[in-house]
Amino acid sequence: MNKDYNKQFEAYKNLRNEIDSLSVKLEREHAGQMVCEKGCDMCCMDYSIFPVEFYSIVNDIKREGVNPKISVTQNKNECIFLNNHACTIYEQRPVICRTHGLPLLFMNENSEWELSACELNFTEFDFGNFTFENTYPQDKFNSKLFLLNKEFIAAFTIKKFSEFDLIPIRELITEF
Repeated sequence: MNKDYNKQFEAYKNLRNEIDSLSVKLEREHAGQMVCEKGCDMCCMDYSIFPVEFYSIVNDIKREGVNPKISVTQNKNECIFLNNHACTIYEQRPVICRTHGLPLLFMNENSEWELSACELNFTEFDFGNFTFENTYPQDKFNSKLFLLNKEFIAAFTIKKFSEFDLIPIRELITEF
């Protein structure tokens, strides 16, 4: 990239670190119900991400000299960075991948709070026991990410994006 986007990338990493800290706390709190472990890849799909995430991941991969193994998958919905049931960009993975398995709290189309969790986790848990304190507030962090992306695309000169544009993760391979 010919322009310095370090300010936006640093803000993205700070948000990612905040999300990681909360994720670790929630994983510990719900350890008895979480069955996520290396090798489980049910949630590893070709998600689409905001440009700020996309280009921050590209920047990190290039700067850190990461050489991710690319899966030659026939399934267009499967993440191409999934190799032998493990993520080859795990340290650089986007926000959506950092929160899978956790109890996610979000506002649905009817402006009602809704809880989502992996079908393998929380199989014998009373969903009435979930609170704002022991769930991941997806809307809060998605709003922060949206605003950060808006700032990034305003400064980005390589390509024009609208504030609602998303880029499939699989397009990362075009950058290295």
